[in-house]
Amino acid sequence: MYLLIRLRPYKLSDEKYLLNWIDDEATFSKWCADKFTYPLTKEQLEEYYHNYEKENNGFIVTAIDAEGNPVGHFLMRLADYEDNSIHIGFVIIDKEKREQGYGREMMSLAVKYAFEILKMKRMTLGVFDNNEVAHCCYKSVGFIDEKYCKDVFKYKDESWGIYEMAIERK
Repeated sequence: MYLLIRLRPYKLSDEKYLLNWIDDEATFSKWCADKFTYPLTKEQLEEYYHNYEKENNGFIVTAIDAEGNPVGHFLMRLADYEDNSIHIGFVIIDKEKREQGYGREMMSLAVKYAFEILKMKRMTLGVFDNNEVAHCCYKSVGFIDEKYCKDVFKYKDESWGIYEMAIERK
């Protein structure tokens, strides 16, 4: 199955989609590592947008389908224009589109954008050890595990580890 996904800058009007993609607190925490407060609100997304609107080393991206509807979201941040590296975070796919290849396609485009448009040499991300679907997705586009940090995030009575992953331009 071929998926047509495009990337474009995040717009405030995208918030209505993002607000509907997370149904529970555990998924929310896997997405944002509690950088936002559960439940996600329009006000939090507006503050997030305005903070990155002023940021030179980061920007928010929306993935859209063939009809122009948002199907995914991520943040590129910590852009280091001297070392040519960038970090990706807050990766999420519309809950109705998960495990259908949308995440892999969006991440492939994110990597392509980082390497071909931004001319970065290295892209990094972190994924919790209990998010195996996302971990496999990142591996499928070429990210490799560079480091594993055990029990670094507390969620209720659980301790989650994180895989620090990277991909380098060939």
